[in-house]
Amino acid sequence: MSLKKLKENKFIKIISNPFIIILLVFLVWILFIDENSYLFHHKALNPEIEKLEDDKKYYQTEIKNDRKKIKQLEDPDSLDRFAREKYKMKKENEDIYIIEFDTIQ
Repeated sequence: MSLKKLKENKFIKIISNPFIIILLVFLVWILFIDENSYLFHHKALNPEIEKLEDDKKYYQTEIKNDRKKIKQLEDPDSLDRFAREKYKMKKENEDIYIIEFDTIQ
């Protein structure tokens, strides 16, 4: 190719533009060199994001389970039973006997 044809080539004209050169340097810097680069995000932060998303799913299921339990405890009989079983509460003038079994191994 002659020098005249090279100067007429559109690709060469675009690349020789100083703004395009600066843009390319900036993109290379952002994607590969900077401490907040794409590579850093991809290697270091993606596993952390995935872990947080898994935690979010776990806590959402726990919230659903807790809402079901709360809805069940709105019933006075269910609340009374829960308090007796979980916290060993009793009514006045009532005796509670807790029987524990020893397991032989």
